[in-house]
Amino acid sequence: MTQILTALFGAVTGTETITLTETQRALLLEKGRFAAILGPGTHRVPRSNAVIERHDIDRLRFVSGFDRALFRTRPDLAEPHLTEVTTGPDEIALITRDGKPVEVLMPDARIVLWRDAGPFEVERLGIADDLTVAPQLARRLIAAGFGAILAQFRVLDGHVGMLFVEGVLAARLDPGLHAFWARIRDVTVKMVDLRARAHEVTGQEILTKDRVTIRVNLTALFRVTDAERAVTAVRDFDEALHRALQLALRRQLGAQTLDQILADKGEGLGFDAVRAEMAGIGIDLGEVALKDVILPGEMREILNRVVTAEKEAEANVIRRREETNATRSLLNTAKVMAENPVMLRLKELEALETIAGKVQHLTVHNGTRGLLDEVATLRD
Repeated sequence: MTQILTALFGAVTGTETITLTETQRALLLEKGRFAAILGPGTHRVPRSNAVIERHDIDRLRFVSGFDRALFRTRPDLAEPHLTEVTTGPDEIALITRDGKPVEVLMPDARIVLWRDAGPFEVERLGIADDLTVAPQLARRLIAAGFGAILAQFRVLDGHVGMLFVEGVLAARLDPGLHAFWARIRDVTVKMVDLRARAHEVTGQEILTKDRVTIRVNLTALFRVTDAERAVTAVRDFDEALHRALQLALRRQLGAQTLDQILADKGEGLGFDAVRAEMAGIGIDLGEVALKDVILPGEMREILNRVVTAEKEAEANVIRRREETNATRSLLNTAKVMAENPVMLRLKELEALETIAGKVQHLTVHNGTRGLLDEVATLRD
């Protein structure tokens, strides 16, 4: 019955009824002009010559094609329900509700919020001189889902980050998490490892002074001592170090013969000029050494034969020396026996004793006189 009466009343008055919940608002225009902003409840609005635009205030923003005209022509109607926030070219507005970020307004931007969804607090941050976001604020923004508007960089222990803003070195970043406002200016960070480490120069084919092609591998210890100079003096300091070592290696090994290279094993190589060059770009070059010297297959066979021949010659010399020593010892023994017959007879007895210990019966054909004459004489 109530619905019928309401419909009859609307037909007579030319109106209709709309109902809004606590989270809804409606912008009403009559005959093309702003008439009201309707709150929760039941409202009667004209059936014709009226525009009703419903909004959900849980979305916080007032998004409408009429917002600028509303503030310009009916500020008295807009201000009780809406709040307008704008930013300049060098500032960012952080909008919070209940202490939590709900909107971040970038430079030269504008936003309209429903007051009934607040209260809101607006914090303005200047970015003219510094794009850095404090770590605590960065964590709050990330937790609230605004990580996309931040450029985040994590610098590890033993490293340093070199901050470039639009291609210009701006700051040095210590280990830790760093965040900057993105989408405003180009922000990049180049990580530099400050720890001592090795650089390898591998597979270098070099023609020696005696025209033998060899392949060598080099290792060098280095450490970055001046990160600012290392990233600004050259495009890539690792590449600069590699090329300097490569050229110095070719220059020095190309002036030596294969025998000199194998004899020195790289100890005679000098890299003082490379050290001075690297010091100019903030790199301390330490020990440099040859790791491997790889010969062609036929050259390895030749060297193996040479080494084998040398070792055989050394073995022959040692063998002849031992034979000479043995002969000299026998000669000395013979001289002693010739000068002392008793020593000869003792040797005969030792030989007889050795033989007798190995057989069961021993027969002496020349009698015992010749063998024992001296023994008998010694007894007398």
